[in-house]
Amino acid sequence: MTSLNRIAVVVKGWPRLSETFIAQELVGLEARGLSLELWSLRHPTDTRRHALAGALRAKVNYLPEYLWQEPLRVLRGWLRARRMPGYASARRRFLADWRRDPTPNRGRRFGQACVLAAEMGPDTAHLYAHFIHTPGSVARYAALMRGLDWSASAHAKDIWTTPDWEKREKLAEARWCATCTKAGRDHLDALAPGKVRLVYHGLDFARWPAAPARSPRDGTDPNDPVVIVSVGRLVPKKGYDDVIAALARLGTARAWRFVHVGGGPLRAQLQAQAEAAGIAARIEWRGARDQADILATLRAGDMFVLASRIAADGDRDGLPNVLMEAASQGLPLVASDVAAIPELVVPDCGVLVPPGDVTALATALGALVGDPARRVRLGAAADTRVRDEFPFARGLESLYDMLAACASPPTPR
Repeated sequence: MTSLNRIAVVVKGWPRLSETFIAQELVGLEARGLSLELWSLRHPTDTRRHALAGALRAKVNYLPEYLWQEPLRVLRGWLRARRMPGYASARRRFLADWRRDPTPNRGRRFGQACVLAAEMGPDTAHLYAHFIHTPGSVARYAALMRGLDWSASAHAKDIWTTPDWEKREKLAEARWCATCTKAGRDHLDALAPGKVRLVYHGLDFARWPAAPARSPRDGTDPNDPVVIVSVGRLVPKKGYDDVIAALARLGTARAWRFVHVGGGPLRAQLQAQAEAAGIAARIEWRGARDQADILATLRAGDMFVLASRIAADGDRDGLPNVLMEAASQGLPLVASDVAAIPELVVPDCGVLVPPGDVTALATALGALVGDPARRVRLGAAADTRVRDEFPFARGLESLYDMLAACASPPTPR
């Protein structure tokens, strides 16, 4: 594919440890021959980065995170953008959005869109936004200014916390929208029938080789505890306060240890909860780690838990990649029956419990701690399911076909 067929990819932040699925996708699309250029709304905040992010060949550009930080760049972008044929249309869309959502965030997205429209090369054929909320707004306004089509991938928070009016209007204008769960697809399709396509992220199993056989530990040896693993951000929708409360109910009859990987604002609160419950000595908080460390953690574990729930603001998980990653390592899954999690976790590969039900969660965890044979059966079924039903190549092929159809030299509208 020639350099004339370039796709501008708009993301919220790059790179992010919690968004390996985006890096996996973009590297895969480049390997298939697409010419990409990345535009990030924010600079990186993680102190670590996945090696996968370094494999991306595309140029990475950072838009002004806050307009006041780069006033001359914003002014130059606006002066160039306002001379574009589609500027008036983009401004009308922005003002209509602003009247319903008069926030600094909304104004910042229009300013970023002006810079993006002004600085994209003339060989840009299409804009593709990862997340339909703020990246989708920037891509939408910039595409209107430049007279280009745009598309988006929608995932979890952006689906469930964006107002319906905004999703409906964006979907009507976008060429298409991909989403990674049936639950998300059904919700969005009701707003814009025919515009939304289901594309599971899946896993690249070259990076997730099958795990070796595990020890049949059952918690009877205090020097060989059963290792319960979880990976996820410490935010309300992940339900880690429920996990701590459930672990506190396991008692001391069996030896267990809980290992958590991930950062987030609730860490101090959860550590205090564990201290108050008298189980802090059994918990290891490892913080944010790269993919190699996550793989090693999963391979050393015996079971995986994720107690997702719907947060007060409506935010919820889609189908967390960490569940697929844990399944690929032969770990039995204990998870909440919420959002798209049942699309992966079926009865023969894990245990689903009602979200927020600490008693059911504690019962499920306790039963698996003392039953290594069942853990082996469930883990093997989970591994088979994720490798049969969620291969990365299948989703990548679909997404490549959709984007390749958009990657043609731009023509005036």
